[in-house]
Amino acid sequence: MKAVYGTTNAAKLDLMRRATDDLDIEIIGLNDLHLSLPKIDEDGKDPLENAEIKARAYYKILGMPVFSCDSGLYFDGLPDALQPGTHVRRVNGEELDDGRMTAHYAALSHAYGGRLVARYRNGIYFIVRDDLHFSLMDDSIASEPFILSDTPHKKRVKGFPLDRLSVDAISGEYYYDMDHAPDRLAVDKGLHAFFDRVLKETVF
Repeated sequence: MKAVYGTTNAAKLDLMRRATDDLDIEIIGLNDLHLSLPKIDEDGKDPLENAEIKARAYYKILGMPVFSCDSGLYFDGLPDALQPGTHVRRVNGEELDDGRMTAHYAALSHAYGGRLVARYRNGIYFIVRDDLHFSLMDDSIASEPFILSDTPHKKRVKGFPLDRLSVDAISGEYYYDMDHAPDRLAVDKGLHAFFDRVLKETVF
């Protein structure tokens, strides 16, 4: 199966391809289509609603299998007004680039002692055809609790600015200093199971 991942983020596309590299699915990104596509207004209340909004919009335009993902970041002990939720990059109505995003969350962590407990909740919505849709948002594709530090790691990966602040809650190590980030492995396993189910239940 060939499917479009509704993203222009090269790092996210690579991550999804790695999670599904042994499955019979070819994943391409929006940039691979070389089309002028409209900006999608993501106004859902949670990651799954945003994923569905994007998938439906791109499917209507492209008319081929398409899926979209969305994430929300949630901190223990912070008031609702400071919870990023699905607007991780959008602060006070402004979209932040990687550098400003890292700086913003480092400062937020510093204001709360430099060790905010954080979790990502992820949603995915896949439209194979008009009458065949799949969706998921549960603990199988959610991150384990981790620490958001106020001190950025020196390593940078474009498209994942908060990875520079992410610290394993058990070992106290930056994820970048570990052989395998535990939350990423868990999410990859959950995504693999999701796509495996899509392929097994799809009959053309």
